[in-house]
Amino acid sequence: MNVATSIAKKAKWSAEETKLRVELAAAYRLTAKLGMDDLIYTHLSARVPGPELHFLLNPYGMLFSEVTASSLIKVDQNGEMVEPDDRWVHNPTGFVLHSAIHRSGDDRVCVFHGHPINAMAVSSLECGLLPLTVWAQQFYKRVSYHPYEGPPVRLDERDRVLANMGNTQAMLMQNHGVLTTGRTVAEAFILMYYLEKSCEVQLKAQSSGQKLIIPSEEISEYSARLRYSEEQLTANPGALEWQALVRKLDSEDPSYRN
Repeated sequence: MNVATSIAKKAKWSAEETKLRVELAAAYRLTAKLGMDDLIYTHLSARVPGPELHFLLNPYGMLFSEVTASSLIKVDQNGEMVEPDDRWVHNPTGFVLHSAIHRSGDDRVCVFHGHPINAMAVSSLECGLLPLTVWAQQFYKRVSYHPYEGPPVRLDERDRVLANMGNTQAMLMQNHGVLTTGRTVAEAFILMYYLEKSCEVQLKAQSSGQKLIIPSEEISEYSARLRYSEEQLTANPGALEWQALVRKLDSEDPSYRN
């Protein structure tokens, strides 16, 4: 019996939810390993398959490096814990941002809200993300922006977050951070990774004080379409990178699967 099956039998979760829990826990651990976490703040979520709108979040107060498949908490569309645990609560800002996307009912299963340093810096620039590199090209005219309204704890902000995100998968929350989404945990995570890398290179280039070489609109659009082509969309975007990262994680510390 593998670890996922053992967890499912013990907790009586479905096989689908158990698999999702393991993947989401891996994403939390990898976020910490790559230095994209922020102490106990920020959050990743995944919508649980089934007729009810339930999604998984990290316990508020737990470091990303501590998260395991069984420690993830499940909340409903009203922010109530489906399986109450007196030890933990969820971050209210996590519920607002994540429920904004999950309640839309579209195919964005995973939502990643982060405060990675470089993305936060670019979110504070009037120019936003520039299509400077091969990493950034995939986001050309495919990254959205949401103005800062203070800590996102007001439920009515959900409608504005969803409206501003539109049909994009990546959003820079101005003066705050970043939001990425995916049909899988892998897709949302890899988009966050490359968005942060894109911002890092942009800041380095801008800090040089030299004139920037910005590819033409034609080349930028061509590059973005390659990433979002029908062939790519049906090939499970991010899967290869994700599988490599999970292999590395398993070789170093597979405890996230518990």
